[in-house]
Amino acid sequence: MIPRYTRERIGAVWTQRRKMEGWLEVELAVTDALAEEGIVPAEAAKACRERASFTVEAVEERERTTNHDVAAFVDVVAASIGEEGRWIHFGLTSSDVLDTALALQLVEAGGILIEGARAYRDALIERALEHRDTICIGRTHGIHAEPTSFGLRLAGFAFEADRNLRRLERAFEQAAVGKLSGAVGTYATLPPRVEARVMERLGLRREDASTQIVPRDRHAEVLSAVALAGAGLERFATEIRNLQRTELREVEEPFRAGQKGSSAMPHKRNPITCERITGLARVLRGYAQTGLENVALWHERDISHSGAERVVLPDATIALDYMQHLATRVARDMVVHADRMRENLELTYGAVFSQRALTALVNAGLVRDEAYRLVQRNAQQAWDTRTPFRELLERALAEDPSAPQVDLDAIFDPSAYLANAGEVFERLEALRG
Repeated sequence: MIPRYTRERIGAVWTQRRKMEGWLEVELAVTDALAEEGIVPAEAAKACRERASFTVEAVEERERTTNHDVAAFVDVVAASIGEEGRWIHFGLTSSDVLDTALALQLVEAGGILIEGARAYRDALIERALEHRDTICIGRTHGIHAEPTSFGLRLAGFAFEADRNLRRLERAFEQAAVGKLSGAVGTYATLPPRVEARVMERLGLRREDASTQIVPRDRHAEVLSAVALAGAGLERFATEIRNLQRTELREVEEPFRAGQKGSSAMPHKRNPITCERITGLARVLRGYAQTGLENVALWHERDISHSGAERVVLPDATIALDYMQHLATRVARDMVVHADRMRENLELTYGAVFSQRALTALVNAGLVRDEAYRLVQRNAQQAWDTRTPFRELLERALAEDPSAPQVDLDAIFDPSAYLANAGEVFERLEALRG
C-alpha cells in the first residue's frame, strides 16, 4: 500500500523485517521442539537461539544468487550461528515456514483491524443515542418517504458495524493456523508431534490436512471479511456524502481549521474523507476477488497465489485500517444540522404523512382503495401546488358528508413515527454493554 494510506502500526506488520522475524521465530521454535524430541542436540538448539541473526540487506543480497527468498534467509541465518547452524530448517519445506509465519502476521494485523472495527462501532452507537430524538426525513429511492430519526438511521450503521466486527473476528481466528507437514503434507520428515509443539509455542492451531501449503480458502475468507467491512464503511460514507449535498445539508463531515475545500472556490467544503473511503472500498472488493481466485491451485500447490498474496494481504489490511480510522473520525466529529432536517421535513408540505392518513381513514371505516385514492390525490396536489396536505385533506373530508371523522392532530404528529423506536435503542444499548 502507498505510504499515504499506511498507518504506522499496521504498516510495521508487513515490513520485510517483520516478515523475516516471523520466519526466524518459526525456525527457532522448530529447532527447540526437535531438541525436546531428542532429534537435535540440546546445545545446538541453544546455540541457534542465542546466535541466530540476519539483516534484510544480507538476505536480499544472498537471494540474488539463490533466486529463492527462504533459501537465502536460511543461508544467512545458518552462517550467523556457525557449525550448529546446520540444524536450521531441518526437515522443513519453505512453505512450512512461509505459511506459519504468515499466520503470525495475520494474527497481528487482525488484532489491529478488530480494535479499529470496535472503535468505529462504538462511535456510531454514541452518536445514535445522542440523536435518538432528532427528527429527519427517511428517503426511499431518493424520495421523501416518512419521518424517522437520525439516531435510528445511525443505529442501523452501528449494528452493521457490529456484524462486520464479528466477521473479522471469525475470519482472522480461522486463519490462525500453521503447518509443518512437509513437501506434500505427509509428515514424511517431521512427526506430527513436532508440529503440535511448535504451534503451541506460536499460539497457532495446526492445519488438519495440508498439502504443501495451508489451503487458501482461509485467506480468501479473511479478504472477504475485509471487503465486507469496507462495504459497510462505504455505505456509511455514501450516506454522509448524500446528506452533505448543498440541497440537503443535514450532515457535514469534519472540516478542520485551516482546511481548504477547493483550490479555486474558497466556499467549498467537500466530503473528501467519505469519498476516499468509497474509493478504497472498491479496491478491497478487487482484493477479495483475488483471494477467491487463489483457492484453486494445481495438485499439492503451485505458486500462482504467491505473488498476488504479497500484494493483496498487506494492502487489504492496511487499507481497511486506514478506512476505519477515517470513518471513526467522521462518526465522532460529523456536524449534524437538526434545523435543516426539520426544514427538509416540510419540503413536501406534509405529503409524507400520507400513510398515517390512509390507515386512519381505513381504521375509521373507509374502504382501503377509496381511502388510498383520496389520500393520494390530495397528497400529490399538496406537493405539486405547495399547499399543506393537512389543509387539503381537511377540506376534502369536510366536503364529503359520508367521510369518516379522523384526528388530524394525531395524523400529522412527526413524533408518532418514533413511538416504538425505543425498542431499537434498547437493543443498541445492549450492544454497547
